[in-house]
Parts: sequence; C-alpha cells; structure tokens
Amino acid sequence: MSKNTKVLLIDPPWEIESAHNIWKNIGSCLPSLGLAYIAAYLERAGFTVRIIDCTAERIGLRSLEKLFSLMSPPAYIGLTATTPLIKNAFLIAEMARRYFPSAKIVFGGVHPTVETEESLSHPAVDAVVRGEGEETFLEVVKGIPFKDISGLSYKQDGVFHHNVSRPLIGDLNKIPSPAYHLLPMKKYYPAIGSYRKLPAMSIFATRGCPGRCTFCYRTFSGKVRKRSAENIVREVELLYRNYGIREIAFYDDSFTAFKDVVFSFCRLLEEKKLNISWSCFTRADLVNKKLLLAMKKAGCHLILFGVETADETIMKNIRKNISLDKVEENVQFCRRIGIDTRASFMLGNQGETEESVKKTIDFALKLNPSQLHFNIATAYPGTELYSWAKEKGYLLDESRYDYNMSDVNLGLPDISPGQLKHYYNYAHRKFYLNPSTVLSHALSLRTMTQFWEYVRGFIAVLYVFTHKR
Repeated sequence: MSKNTKVLLIDPPWEIESAHNIWKNIGSCLPSLGLAYIAAYLERAGFTVRIIDCTAERIGLRSLEKLFSLMSPPAYIGLTATTPLIKNAFLIAEMARRYFPSAKIVFGGVHPTVETEESLSHPAVDAVVRGEGEETFLEVVKGIPFKDISGLSYKQDGVFHHNVSRPLIGDLNKIPSPAYHLLPMKKYYPAIGSYRKLPAMSIFATRGCPGRCTFCYRTFSGKVRKRSAENIVREVELLYRNYGIREIAFYDDSFTAFKDVVFSFCRLLEEKKLNISWSCFTRADLVNKKLLLAMKKAGCHLILFGVETADETIMKNIRKNISLDKVEENVQFCRRIGIDTRASFMLGNQGETEESVKKTIDFALKLNPSQLHFNIATAYPGTELYSWAKEKGYLLDESRYDYNMSDVNLGLPDISPGQLKHYYNYAHRKFYLNPSTVLSHALSLRTMTQFWEYVRGFIAVLYVFTHKR
C-alpha cells in the first residue's frame, strides 16, 4: 500500500436527547484520544490522516455529508463508537459508502469490540478492530490481508471471521503522543466546575483499571499498564508550549494506580515550573496523605472519587470493594489541604432498594464534597451488569442507543424506575440547591469567566431538577 494512502478517522456527533441529563448543559467537550493515538501511529508510518471530530466541530450528519461531497476519496475510513454513538456511526458508514464506494470502512471502540457481529452485520461495515487499535489498524492500512491481521474481525461472502486477539501493547512509552495537530484544539472545553485555568486538554497516563466493578466494561481485560513519569511530562510540556494548554484533565480510570509514577510525575512537573493546574479520577483506596500532599504541591486542584454506594451489600454485589471510612478520610484531608473533590454515586445497581438509596444519599450529603454527582446504573453491553440484567429479564430497553446514565434502563424487583428517578433528582436538588453549597461555590470563583459559567451551570441544574418530564 502506498504511503500516500489517505485515511479518514471520524468521531461521530454525540447528542444527549434527554433534557433531564445534567451533563447536557454543563458537560465537557474533549477529544477522542483513541483516534488521535491511531492517527499518530499511522503518520509515523508515513500515511496521510485526517480526523473529523463531529462534536467539537459542531458537524451534524447533513454537514458531514456536504464535507464528504467535497473531499477526495480516502482509501480507509475508521469510525469509533461507544454504545450511545453506535446509531450515528452506522448512519455515517452508510453515507460514506455512498460517497466512497471503494473505501474500506472499519469500526473500532468499545461498542464494536463488545458487539462485533452487530457492527459487521451492517452492510456498510467491512471490518471491526477489537480492543486496542493502533497496531491492528496500522496493518489494515498497510494492506495486509484481513485474514492475517490479529485483533480484526471481518466478513467475506456474508460469513463473519474473527481472527485471534492481539496482545496488548507492552510498553506504552513507545506509542507516539496523540496527533493533536489534527484536532480542533481551540474548540475543546472542560466541564463547568472542573478547571482552574483555560484552555484545557485531557491526557491518559495509564490504560486499564485495577477495579473489577460489575457496571464497567474492562476495556483492556483488567490489565493496567503505565507510562513513565518522564513520558507523561513530555506530553504535558508539548501541550503547554505548542498549544498554550494550562489545564490538564487526566481521564484515566485510576490515575494513582501506580503511586511511584505519580510521585515522580509531581516532582518532574514542579521542576519544569509550568503554569499548569490539573485534575484526575481515582479510587479512594489508591491515595494516601503523602501522595495527596505531593499532588497538591504539583498543581492538582480536583480529584474525582468514584464511591457508587453506601450500602455494604450493594458494594459487595458490584465488587467495588472500597472502605467508606477511607472515602471520608481522604475527602476530609483533601478539603484540609485545598484540593477540591467530586464524589460520584450510582443508584439502581444489583440489590438496590429504597432503603439502600436513602442510605447512599444520606452518606453523600454528609460527606459534603466540593461537587456531588449521581448516576443511574446503566447496563452497557459487555459488562457483568448487562449479563446479569439480561439473564434476570430486568432490561427495560435493549435498543441501547439512548443510554445516558440519567434515565432508567433496568426494571429492578425492589425499587421502581419512578422511584429511582425521583431520588436521582432529589439528591441533586438537595445538594446543589442548598444555600450553603451555592454560597461555597460562589465564594470559590476567581474570574469573570468562572462566574458566568457558574451562573449558566446553576440555571441548567435548576431547570433539570425542578422541571418534571
């Protein structure tokens, strides 16, 4: 295959249809780093790549069709999709097939990996990259026969073929930094309340998660791999110097899974004297006071802790396995040293009752983090929660395309969908419309930009949780 081969990578538009989803009005718009990593891999091999980020560019299906009509035909088209995006991905594939009949159309991402044959069943889709995409898709673009590519599923004469799985990339440091130059960097923005400075960008320091939670798809088979602190800092410095980025959001499932790397990262970041603030996601059992102090000193201003429930039975059912005492201890310590916290809870998991929901809400309000967020448990394909719900006959909606974690898709035996929705709204109202919470957030504002975004966010929350469907 010629190195002049043109490759088009597309991130479909993400639209939240539910007006009662809190993230519809206050959420972030950040890039699909998976596509950007694949693009960097392809460019390093000499191929010409273009990325279309439909959400960031505000490109709907009609606008995308116009773009297709004006561009020269790519040889390969890669589409990424999560479950809520798969419907739009199929529509784009149909459109691409009309305009570029000879192009190979390849799907990748979580949903096609889990529901491989669903994707292959679509007439416009030629193949599916299962799991990690860099090496598999590179071999596709090199023109290696589909039958010889590990990690690929494809169809031939109406028959589905699933090649042997590809081993995970062992050394993440060998992967080039995402192809940021192909992204509309000025069009990305963080969620309201999640940043201190602008502009902002997301980074992954690891791949995988040490947790075994039943509601989460284990993207990399549960294996956690790390980048070196030096490698991470080089990417931060690249973003700082080349794109003016001043805020980093680490989107790892558990940023502090490797404490030694985080300590080294904090030390190196301080030595660079970059004017950077940053946030991360992690588990309460993966930090300690010494680490939190180092993170604070290096510019960390927000940690997002996934707690999920305050009920011991449900904690066991979902295999979260964290100590609520440890949650309280670390949230309180973060407050003491000046790190904001966001605690995330999930209502409607296995074994949920009205009593357990009330227990969780009471604990969350008592915890009093800087930010509090509740989700409604959603059974995504590929998770143990989905398998359990399907076996029990608890799935209310198997279309799966409108999953947003604010609507109920499980019919549990001990609590009704209406009750779950009531408590979901009640919990958010109780926290965010509390005068002390409003005052605390108002006093934390530092710039006029933050002030107006806070006003916009407050109005959005007020609307969502005071209007009935």
